[in-house]
Amino acid sequence: MKEKGFSLLEVMVATFIMAVAVVALLSNLTTSLRNASRLTDYDRAALLARHKMDELLLVPRLPQMQVTGGQFDPSQSSGLNATWRARASIFEFAPGAGPGAQILERVELQIHFQNGGRTKSFSMEGFRKRYLLPDEPPPVPFNGAQL
Repeated sequence: MKEKGFSLLEVMVATFIMAVAVVALLSNLTTSLRNASRLTDYDRAALLARHKMDELLLVPRLPQMQVTGGQFDPSQSSGLNATWRARASIFEFAPGAGPGAQILERVELQIHFQNGGRTKSFSMEGFRKRYLLPDEPPPVPFNGAQL
């Protein structure tokens, strides 16, 4: 008469296979959590950058070709240590443009933030139309210098 059940060897092999599967699963879970944490910081920085770009585009008169910057308030940034730098430049204008002429202005924004002990950064740019004011000098073409 043959007995039903598993032999000791079959149980050990099954246990080993389960152990390998559990270790692989936990390893993937750890990697996923680490990536989620990293991406959360990127998402926060991107939201801060969009908010700051909106603010800059609403400022009626940004200083031309001058770098301005600052640090984000930690209470606004959910604890993310982030700074910003921005520069406005005239991007396009009609030849001989003077006061009252419509121009296209470019606003460049760089965000720097800490992620995993490293400083990360990314850039954004926005464009807006505006009119030259009477006290502004005639526009000069943008030379393409880096921010």
